[in-house]
Amino acid sequence: MRGYTGALFGFLAFATLCCLPVPVAFVVAYTAWSEGEDWAWIALVAALAGSVLIVGTAHRYARNQHPRITRRDLVKEENFSYGEETFVMWAPRSPKGSPRARLVRADVLEASLVQYSPEGSTGFTTYGNDHTPDEFTPLIRLRLRVHDAGEAVDSAGFELTDDWRVPSVCLSAVTAGRLAVLVEPDGPRAHGKVTPLWPGSALLAGTRTCRVVDLEGRLSDATRRPDRLLRQMRISRSAGGIAMAGDTIGLRHLDAPTAARYTAVAERDRAFPEARAPVSEPGEESRWLVNSLPGERAAFGHVGRWSRRGGVLVRARFLEMRATRTFQGHGPVLDTVMRIQPADGTPRFDAARRLTVPMNYLAVLHRTREVVLLAHPNGGSYLVDWARTNLLAGTTAAGVIAPDGRELPLTGRPDVVWSLMNLLATHGVSNPAPVLDLRRRRMSALAGAVLEALPEVA
Repeated sequence: MRGYTGALFGFLAFATLCCLPVPVAFVVAYTAWSEGEDWAWIALVAALAGSVLIVGTAHRYARNQHPRITRRDLVKEENFSYGEETFVMWAPRSPKGSPRARLVRADVLEASLVQYSPEGSTGFTTYGNDHTPDEFTPLIRLRLRVHDAGEAVDSAGFELTDDWRVPSVCLSAVTAGRLAVLVEPDGPRAHGKVTPLWPGSALLAGTRTCRVVDLEGRLSDATRRPDRLLRQMRISRSAGGIAMAGDTIGLRHLDAPTAARYTAVAERDRAFPEARAPVSEPGEESRWLVNSLPGERAAFGHVGRWSRRGGVLVRARFLEMRATRTFQGHGPVLDTVMRIQPADGTPRFDAARRLTVPMNYLAVLHRTREVVLLAHPNGGSYLVDWARTNLLAGTTAAGVIAPDGRELPLTGRPDVVWSLMNLLATHGVSNPAPVLDLRRRRMSALAGAVLEALPEVA
């Protein structure tokens, strides 16, 4: 919490130096007033206007650098209802391709970062009309197996390797290993040009959830059911696109032929239910880009004055992310909505806030949308702790080293990691690393409590 105040006063001093005429105007106004000059008020008004500009600019800068979440950020009106598992992502559009292109599934076999080197990475960069500028869109080399049903291609599909720009908000589709692609019927290669559809890939990967309300008002969930999702995407493509209300497609809002086609897909899934695909396809380690991407390193986190004064950790969940045209080097600036459950037991609430979301977190967004917040002692504001969030999300393997030297892995155990984070914060102990080494002297007093929190692991 101290970071916001420090940034505010720091930028106030910097802006005052840059706008030196403002304090000079105060001196001129005072001198003119003391000498009885009639124009003294003009200098005073100019000085006051400049002061307001400096304070406002400093506040905006500090709020951007340290985006606190308060009750002022409460979502006033929701155009749709967020379900318990809902996650809505508004990603930049992909090329539509030709009408003859086939929409099929592609599995990511391997992925590696080719290039990502934005200039001026610490500041904010805004583009007028571009949601995916090359400078802030990582270039990824992908080896794909394309499951193309075309007659000229073997039914087992084909493989290809190429480099593509992947929007940061869709990186999780690469990690999950499932993409939606368009295959052109003609091209320089035997199989024609392949173009990934990144918003559709986020849907196919399960990052974005999908529900369908049929004509009778029945709700069905298509999330992580790739065959059904592909059929729905093909219908949407042939209809020229179908808007989703959040993560929901309401068939009553569609024209009769399109609604009938969607109904047939839903009835087929009801008669022959499709099993949910895994969160990540096998071989995730060959697609793991997290270590190559920028973002705060995962750790159990620091404690400071907020903890000593009674601040606590709060577990929240992202409900929505929407791409903007503003970027920082370590991640895009997104319009987000998150659901916060205050630690004091008061009713949960949804807050909307513009945040810079690190790219290494976005790469595992198909696994979790949870986020760790630092709650101010008075409960009036919250700040995202990305180091703890990334550890909870599993961007780095968490673990404990017991006093006797045993290594106790915590991979895939977010609830245990969460309990240990709170234990450290309660006792005012910092651990800026993903592994708790109980052999260290400063950890010895907590060794018993830590081991009690994971009896079945120990």
